[in-house]
Amino acid sequence: MKGQQHEREFSFCIKDFNNVRKLLYKKTGIKLADSKDAMVYSRLARRLRPLNITSVASYLEYIHSNKSEEQLFINALTTNLTSFFREPHHFSALKQFLSTHSGRKRVWCAASSTGEEPYSIAMTVAEVFNSFQTPVEIIASDIDSGVLDTASLGIYSEQRVKNLSSSQLKRFFHRGKGNQQGFVRVVSELRDMVTFKQINLMNNCWDLVAPIDVIFCRNVMIYFDKPTQVDILGKMVKLMADDGLYIAGHSETFTHAGHLVCPLGQTMYRPLKEMNSVV
Repeated sequence: MKGQQHEREFSFCIKDFNNVRKLLYKKTGIKLADSKDAMVYSRLARRLRPLNITSVASYLEYIHSNKSEEQLFINALTTNLTSFFREPHHFSALKQFLSTHSGRKRVWCAASSTGEEPYSIAMTVAEVFNSFQTPVEIIASDIDSGVLDTASLGIYSEQRVKNLSSSQLKRFFHRGKGNQQGFVRVVSELRDMVTFKQINLMNNCWDLVAPIDVIFCRNVMIYFDKPTQVDILGKMVKLMADDGLYIAGHSETFTHAGHLVCPLGQTMYRPLKEMNSVV
C-alpha cells in the first residue's frame, strides 16, 4: 500500500484501511479481509470526489459528524453480486416446499441486492400457483438503500435476463421500446408480489412478522465472523416455522451452529427450534 501512495488521487494508508474496517464491522458486522484495501480505496473514492475530500482519514471524520453519510458509506462497501435463478437447485427446492406445504406462507430474501433473487423467488411462486395471486408473502431486504431502489424499479438490461426461458420472459417481463430499447422491466403483477425493506442484520430488532417459512440468506454469512454468524442465525431461527427451510450460499456451512440448524444437503437446512429454545 505504501508504494502506491504517491500514485493515488486520495491519501490512504494502512491505518485508514484498518479504521474503515473497524467502522464497517461496527455498523454492519461485515469483516473485510486484509486483501480488500484496493477495493476499499476504489469504492470510497467515488464518495470523496463529490464531497471534495482529499483523504480517507478526513472522510471518516466527515462520517462521524454527518450521520446521513453513514448509509452511503455502507452502500459503497457492500458487495452486490447476483443474477436471476443463481444456484437453480434452490428454486427447485422452493417449488417442492410450496407444493408439499399448504396454507399461507412467508418467504424472506435477506439480501435482495438489485432484485434478481427476490424476483426469481416470485417467478417460482407464480409458476407453482399458476397465478400472481398466491398465498405466499415475499419480503426482500438489504442493508444497501441504493440497491433496494434499483430492485423496486425492476428494470434490467436484456443481458441480465438472457438465461431465462422464452416463456418466463414473455410472462414476467416487458421489453423496452424507444429509448428503453435493450432493457426489460418486471411486470407490475410480479413486482407487487415482493415487499422491499431496508434491514441491517446487525440490528436487534427486524421489521418482520413471524413465522417465516423459508429464508434465502445466500452468500451473506461469509462476510461475518463465526460469532456474528451464530448470533444472526439464532435470531433467524427464532422467527422460522418449525418445518421451515433455510437456504444458504454455495460457500457457506454451519458446522459451528449445529444447535441451530440441521443440514438437508445442497446448502439447505431446517431449523432446530426445540434445541434452540433450550440453549
